[in-house]
Amino acid sequence: MTAHQATEMQLQLLESLHTQVCKTKNYSYTYGTAGFRDKAAVLDTVMFTTGIIAALRSMSHNGKAVGVMITASHNPPLDNGVKIIEPDGSMLLQSWESHATQLANIAANDTVTQLIQYINEIVATLNIDSNVTPSIVVGMDSRESSPRLMDCLLSTLSPVFMAKIVNHNMLTTPQLHFLTAYQNNHEPSSDDKTVISVSQYDSKFQTAFKDLMNLYEIKDFNDCFESLVVDCANGIGAPQFQQFVKGLPQCNSIKFVNDDYTHPDTLNNSCGADFVKTQQRLPAGVDDSLLNDNNLYCSFDGDADRIVFYYVGNKTTKFHLLDGDKIATLFAKFLKKLLIKANLTQDDIRLGIVQTAYANGSSTTYVLDTLHCPASCTKTGVKHLHHEAQTAYDIGIYFEANGHGTILFSDNFYSKVQERQTIAIKENDLSSLKASKTLLAFSKVINQTVGDAIADLLGVVATLLISKMKPSQWDNEYTDLPNLLSKVIVPDRTVFKTTDQERKLTSPPALQPKMDLLINKIEQGRAFVRASGTEDAVRVYCEGKHADDVKQLSKDIEALIMSEVN
Repeated sequence: MTAHQATEMQLQLLESLHTQVCKTKNYSYTYGTAGFRDKAAVLDTVMFTTGIIAALRSMSHNGKAVGVMITASHNPPLDNGVKIIEPDGSMLLQSWESHATQLANIAANDTVTQLIQYINEIVATLNIDSNVTPSIVVGMDSRESSPRLMDCLLSTLSPVFMAKIVNHNMLTTPQLHFLTAYQNNHEPSSDDKTVISVSQYDSKFQTAFKDLMNLYEIKDFNDCFESLVVDCANGIGAPQFQQFVKGLPQCNSIKFVNDDYTHPDTLNNSCGADFVKTQQRLPAGVDDSLLNDNNLYCSFDGDADRIVFYYVGNKTTKFHLLDGDKIATLFAKFLKKLLIKANLTQDDIRLGIVQTAYANGSSTTYVLDTLHCPASCTKTGVKHLHHEAQTAYDIGIYFEANGHGTILFSDNFYSKVQERQTIAIKENDLSSLKASKTLLAFSKVINQTVGDAIADLLGVVATLLISKMKPSQWDNEYTDLPNLLSKVIVPDRTVFKTTDQERKLTSPPALQPKMDLLINKIEQGRAFVRASGTEDAVRVYCEGKHADDVKQLSKDIEALIMSEVN
């Protein structure tokens, strides 16, 4: 929409909407790794500008569908946020994040003339055809503020850009990622009455899981655990997964806790993946009736893109966490065995794990020394892990320790496995044939667009059942070093700058040398500090051989930070 192409009506609409919606003045917004995220009360402005950016992004793709998800994931109920999804289901291209940030801050602090001028600059610089009609796929989580923020978003998309909008209303973040990609790959013709809905997601992953189970003639969970108990964080994952499991033969062995999504004030409250990971204890809702050392437990986060697993010890209530590191290593061991059985080498198909600095040191040692798989380390934020997994490996397994992750399978993976399958049929090599079929079937169980609690749950359960592995056996593959993750509220998180994939501070300049002195005092000590991506706080991660040392190290580093900022 250049100045000479924009209609007078469009300009008037933008000006009117800017006046009505953008009431947050002298406020700074940043589109980070999770999109925009803040208190819901100050997000009207970014919903208005996100509609503009999403429309422009779709137009730059010649009208392909772009997704917009309203969510704040694991954050408290009063927060909310929004992020944009690329036509292939991946996260917004990094070069567009700065456009989203700048446009939001112009709308919040400058005039509508400057807003239109910046829109025109984007259009001209990127050579966007203003005559293209944008297509937008939208969804939201179950927060109380989400419908209001959806109205702010749609206020721009419909009247100003005349966008084609598919509104899926409440659904999980990964479902919207999947459906955005699905719409671009299955655009119905004018005479096709197919309605694209979450049923396509359900059908795809239900079928993939059942096909994998049928390959091994598995009917139930009994070989590995009695029941699967799912903590839905009182979020949108509850109704979506409850509907999903109706299509699985094992649905009667799946129990739900914290599934009250209709009361948004309970969202992520003493439950959910983030609570379980950081507190390292059972969530609320798991009462005595559900405590069973033969059960497997898991927790989603508020929008169901993270998952962590856990179990209780032998006839005790001792808590054992199976986090993102454990999930990644479980998948790596399983898939490597299948590759060997299929007569495929690392030269044929490169399998590797991508981690962040938050990965437990024991997990990295296990990957390198026991599994003999390559491991990469990137900055925090799944967009960094996703890129590394996509470019470095044919089977790229990436998980943050918090349980956010997935597996990416390359074109070379499919080509080589299908080739081996053909050879196995000719040679009547039944073991190789079954391994090849399993690899292909397993890749369909995984949501390759983004980390997905539902798909990752299916992948973990399938791996355990096929491997005949109990949760305790999974856990005993390696023992985590004691670790502690804490948060320190600071006046300005931007002063904390890092290098070496966020493992070393460069600013404030005196802080890292002081930390090093403390770290070197404890056995197998490791610690780092980085700025939060979503709030004015810094995250402190500490690790060592002895739990008491780790607790003291964490307290000492927190004290250093407070003395630095005060």
